Amino acid sequence: MAKNITPKEKDYSQWYLDVIRAAEMADYAPVRGCMVMRPTGYAIWEMVQKYFDDAFKETGHVNAAFPLLIPQSFLSKEAEHVEGFAPECAVVTHAGGEELEEPLIIRPTSETVIGHMYSKWVQSWRDLPILINQWCNVMRWEKRPRLFLRTSEFLWQEGHTAHATKEEAVEETLRMLEVYRQVMTDDLALPVIKGEKSEGERFPGADNTYTCETMMSDKKALQAGTSHFLGQNFAKAFDIQFQDKDGSMQYAYTTSWGVSTRLIGAIIMTHSDNDGLVLPPRIAPQKAVIVPISTSGEKLEKEIMPKAAELKASLCASLGGRFTTIDTNFHMRPGDRFFSHLQKGVPLRLELGEKEFAAERLRAVRRDTGGRIDIAWSDAATAVPALLDEIQKNLCGRALEFRRANTHRAESFEEFKEILEKEGGFVEAFFGGSKEEERAIKEVTGATPRCYPFENEGERGKCFYTGREGARKAIFAKAY
Repeated sequence: MAKNITPKEKDYSQWYLDVIRAAEMADYAPVRGCMVMRPTGYAIWEMVQKYFDDAFKETGHVNAAFPLLIPQSFLSKEAEHVEGFAPECAVVTHAGGEELEEPLIIRPTSETVIGHMYSKWVQSWRDLPILINQWCNVMRWEKRPRLFLRTSEFLWQEGHTAHATKEEAVEETLRMLEVYRQVMTDDLALPVIKGEKSEGERFPGADNTYTCETMMSDKKALQAGTSHFLGQNFAKAFDIQFQDKDGSMQYAYTTSWGVSTRLIGAIIMTHSDNDGLVLPPRIAPQKAVIVPISTSGEKLEKEIMPKAAELKASLCASLGGRFTTIDTNFHMRPGDRFFSHLQKGVPLRLELGEKEFAAERLRAVRRDTGGRIDIAWSDAATAVPALLDEIQKNLCGRALEFRRANTHRAESFEEFKEILEKEGGFVEAFFGGSKEEERAIKEVTGATPRCYPFENEGERGKCFYTGREGARKAIFAKAY
């Protein structure tokens, strides 16, 4: 066990911060609530970003960039939206040494400014749909910040689309939710539950909000990404009108959807252990590291290092990128070199010592299980990618098993409270309550309805809290 990392069983919050520090992923910025993403953390974000960006473009979306500053009057045009975000907004009142005529909001999200631009661009049904995404930073003044999970400024993507019909917009909302699920599960090894948010958890200004929910290793829930059907609310607020095929003027239907750097927090809390970071191979900036070892400087220079360079080139080619590195920290003891890569979550360590060199093989050590296997040099180009695929599947499967083992059912509020107190985790229950009843449940238990899962869409029963019949199956949990 790493001495510089607090065991998660002792103090989960400190364990999380210790893992980030040991892996050199992020640090605190001089502005409260903000963070600096160090190269390791940002490289992981680049990998996450790549998978999502490729998926967006495959579904016909294009990237654009919109302003950081939004006129304050824009936010007030959609009443529910401004009510939801006003407490979190940072406001610019002075610039150029003068007080501004109108204060400017540092964007907490961009529905308003993008709605304004769409109203200028949309004239006819032929201008629709608009399928735009942007990668940017946003600011929401966070009172209880935590690295990656909740910071005042964070990186994310926000998709914003406009459509001629409600059916098209709903289809888009659900399509992007499925894109999220696929990337999260296949590439980030985060098994998620897709579902619809309750009224109390809905995005301000949306008709419906859909979510991907996942369980962390402390059994709490984390909202990994959301997709919103905005109906015509923002179109009416910002006058996004178009002439339909029959010549009549219609308001567009819009959507928005986003994921952020909190996904890195989800990856840490889902997969990592008391020794440090554990990364799914697909989003690991370094998928394998070759560690040359020798007590003879001459042998290291003339034989082992040239072979390491040859193997690196072969593995980079087979992995489709610069994903294999060579450890040259020869001033450190071999055990310390091994541990530094373990703490940074490198999925596969490839040891190349004198014995391995003589036998023309590598000793491969898995980060997920600690398992060791010898790989012949001639097989490395195929064996290493196959082993990385196995690690990827194991991490996702392990997380799914953990979620299933910590999901319980409750039929009454008393049973619900007992489960949360003794077991924690996800609680399945039929729920048909209001926003006020959601708040009442949270006040007593700390748990909120995470979603109504799509997989339970047809199930109905008696509400565990109100006793009303015809309630939908919901999942409750304490959440980040």
